[in-house]
Amino acid sequence: MDTFALIVTIGVALGFTYTNGFHDSANAIATSVSTRALTPRAALAMAAVMNLAGAFMGSGVAKTVSEGIIETPHGDKGMWILFAALIGAIVWNLITWYFGLPSSSSHALFGGMVGAALAGGIGVIWSGVVDKIVIPMFLSPVIGLVAGYLVMCAIMWMFRKSNPHKAKRGFRIAQTVSAAGMALGHGLQDAQKTMGIVVMALVISDVQSADAPIPIWVKIACALMLSAGTYAGGWRIMRTLGRKIIELDPPQGFAAETTGAGIMFTTAFMFHAPISTTHVITSAIMGVGATKRVNAVRWGVAKNIILGWFITMPAAAIVAALSFWVVNLAFL
Repeated sequence: MDTFALIVTIGVALGFTYTNGFHDSANAIATSVSTRALTPRAALAMAAVMNLAGAFMGSGVAKTVSEGIIETPHGDKGMWILFAALIGAIVWNLITWYFGLPSSSSHALFGGMVGAALAGGIGVIWSGVVDKIVIPMFLSPVIGLVAGYLVMCAIMWMFRKSNPHKAKRGFRIAQTVSAAGMALGHGLQDAQKTMGIVVMALVISDVQSADAPIPIWVKIACALMLSAGTYAGGWRIMRTLGRKIIELDPPQGFAAETTGAGIMFTTAFMFHAPISTTHVITSAIMGVGATKRVNAVRWGVAKNIILGWFITMPAAAIVAALSFWVVNLAFL
């Protein structure tokens, strides 16, 4: 049963990474596509490659996920807790993707972990949940909003005497770089989250010790699945981010992507905090759009998105808890 449970759990973890890729690919490229800086297919291909590269840039976020959120469970029960956590995250990802709502795959995963742990009687490290998830969940959108506004103000001031058409053409080219930075940050953040889950599964099954480095095959598998999901595309969410919040022009798109990428790299390398790429880029788009005029942002759409952020963790937790109870009846 140990081997079967391990194989199933790793398979579902890679499936989650795939849904994360197509769910969150919009984070990296929606602004570039909406401003016509990149064609959709070119943008997706670029994002897939940069996701792959970003996955190999560190392991701090993976360590936080594998050791800092729930206590490491043991035996068959522990493996099925991980399985249920992943099912909760996948189900919520698919629901929000269907409705075109850019919710956070990261917080779906964390909600799933907490819900399955509570259902399975495993301890939750609440200090880690608060410090590494809840506080960044509130802070990162605020920082994204303010930083996006300030970056856009700086760009408007620096290019105030430029020819508008030439400036837009230049920023359209620059967006290929800023979009690549976003995709690299997405790979750095989100591939590591699944690596942390797979490492937990390997520790539970005594395949490796908790302090061992992440196996190279785990990095490759998670990176490839994230990239494959990204290339599959997330058109529904892309439409929401690229068009429904605000109509972006190339300078605004560049400002939003640069802001988002900067925040993701800073939190990953300095704090090892698994932040949501969705929260960061969405809030940056709002901040950038507010420089045009406050009512240029469609705040009704923004309100629905923010509501989705708040219900993601509890919703995924409930699905994960129900999944564990089903598995408990079937296998334990």
